[in-house]
Amino acid sequence: MVEANNAKFWRAVPAPCVGYVWAYMSWGQYGRDVGSAADQIAAYASQAPAAGDGLDAWVLDIDDTCLSNLPYYQAKQFGAYDPAAFKAWASRGTCPGIPAMVTLFWALKAGGFRVFLLSGRDEEALGAPTAANLAAAGFAGYDRLILRNDTTPSSVVFKSAERRRLVEEGYRIRGNVGDQWSDLQGDCAGDRVFKVPNPMYFVP
Repeated sequence: MVEANNAKFWRAVPAPCVGYVWAYMSWGQYGRDVGSAADQIAAYASQAPAAGDGLDAWVLDIDDTCLSNLPYYQAKQFGAYDPAAFKAWASRGTCPGIPAMVTLFWALKAGGFRVFLLSGRDEEALGAPTAANLAAAGFAGYDRLILRNDTTPSSVVFKSAERRRLVEEGYRIRGNVGDQWSDLQGDCAGDRVFKVPNPMYFVP
């Protein structure tokens, strides 16, 4: 129900669901589902190629879209979100890249698209380790890393404003990929949005 955007605003995986989430995330189905999503995205992008003027863009979320936080959440037994603990984890810069998304990233670049990485991570605290982590995970040569430097309470408000800024600069957002519905809602969401699965947490 969370994946369908019917159940909202939960802060921890309910105890009866922890075993299911662990199995889904750890035993192969998650990877297969992300791979299927990436295949659908690549197929769509190939059917709607970049125009060649350098203004066709894709927006990708980072956490659990490009970089995986699964090791962190496994260690926490998928418990309630802890901002300080997560910041400490992310600051290590060791989040593994999600293989299917690394492949998709390079396919988009090869197709002539501008690729923007947009995340609610704190720019001041996590900007440098995030950039290093992305490079180590295979995400090199993106056009811009956009992180949060304000206190806007809503992810939808923040990401809408940043996408609107790209459109005002002249970019056409051809596609938008995220693991949260809030990555894909709001203004200037793009011609087509794609959600990758994430039953570990919900970001309003």
